[in-house]
Amino acid sequence: MTHAAVFGAGSWGTAFSLVLADAGHDVTIWGRREDLCATITEKHENPDYLPGIELPGTIRATHDPAEAADGAGLVVLAVPSQRLRENLQDWAEVVPRDAVMLSLMKGVELGTLERMSEVIAEVTGAGPDRIAVLSGPNLAREIANREPAASVVACQEEAVAARLREWLHGPNFRPYSSVDVVGCELGGAYKNVIALAVGMAVGLGFGDNTTASLITRGLAETARLAMKLGADPLTLMGLAGLGDLVATCSSPLSRNRTFGEKLGQGMTTEEITASTRQVAEGVKSCGSLLALAQRHDIYAPITEAVHAVITGEMTTQEMMDSFLSRETKHERD
Repeated sequence: MTHAAVFGAGSWGTAFSLVLADAGHDVTIWGRREDLCATITEKHENPDYLPGIELPGTIRATHDPAEAADGAGLVVLAVPSQRLRENLQDWAEVVPRDAVMLSLMKGVELGTLERMSEVIAEVTGAGPDRIAVLSGPNLAREIANREPAASVVACQEEAVAARLREWLHGPNFRPYSSVDVVGCELGGAYKNVIALAVGMAVGLGFGDNTTASLITRGLAETARLAMKLGADPLTLMGLAGLGDLVATCSSPLSRNRTFGEKLGQGMTTEEITASTRQVAEGVKSCGSLLALAQRHDIYAPITEAVHAVITGEMTTQEMMDSFLSRETKHERD
């Protein structure tokens, strides 16, 4: 694989393009806006999402999906999860038939309750040997700064996961391989919801005891659902589970934690959404994850409360009070 296409010119898509370039690949980014694509190609910078980061000459951008995908051995999908289906319906015909599709998205589709790999399979007809996911503690700005980081790339076909592991390995990025697609995807999606809850607690003025409690109980909630759907519990203890959860809940660079902080400070969902062009995936995914948990009869009090705050049915203080007032029980129950 010498050429990769990255569909998505946001902060994570652009940062991951740097990972690919540093690993020795030529990269073409597809972007929704022609003016931004021209800037990326001509000025070697994405000023809207990663200002001040110089992009190497092996990265260019285009608004034409066919041009982006032409000759690509790897097609990376890095658009907001709730927009994947509509976009992929337009892109499916231009994706090379032998290319592996790698999802960087962390969400569950509203309505269908499908994970992103399931949406890719349904829209493109690709088999599991051509669909992979990547998840880990990978905050885009730190990746773009080339700070050391690790992640997990998962594919049901172990040989493909191993090949991707080698393709993505660079001087500052260490990928591990896995066959647990379900665990990686649910760990990545669920941690955004927990980060919203942690952010709300911080916005209310609470400290480390509160946030550590939410992170730990959030991991237990994630594991209950993921294991019900067939995930390996060890995945949830690794980079795609605990690692991603800690980074997203702890860093001010996290969109979901920042969104939660603003909720805790008294802003509404609508006010926060209108104030930024960045997408906090947990805001939409909390509804689909709650529905998925209810479908499988999984106890999900944090997700239930976060969804109630997002929809205006509960205040952030009422959310915290609801956690403490629940019936006591054994920790493993």
